[in-house]
Amino acid sequence: MPKFLIEVPHPAETRACARVVQVFLSSGSHYLTNAEWGCGDGVHKSWMIVDVDDKAAAKAIVPPAFRADATIIKLNRFKLERIEAILASHSTPGSEGKSGG
Repeated sequence: MPKFLIEVPHPAETRACARVVQVFLSSGSHYLTNAEWGCGDGVHKSWMIVDVDDKAAAKAIVPPAFRADATIIKLNRFKLERIEAILASHSTPGSEGKSGG
């Protein structure tokens, strides 16, 4: 199943920040109640990683009031073999071992 990172920014003002956290914690949603927050370090955003079918399903997890500002990113992992194959298929003759600089 695809994995998505959901990032939700919110205002830095103390009351507004606390209100957003309250909405998430009182939602009853497993994802929302387990969100990670950057507020303590001055980054007023929350993050969740979810396993859902598509971006629309990921966005649907976000409370309606915050959906417009949410960023949904499909995540992937790379294996060394796959990257080596990509690099090999995109190499140009004579470019091996040369550095760009």
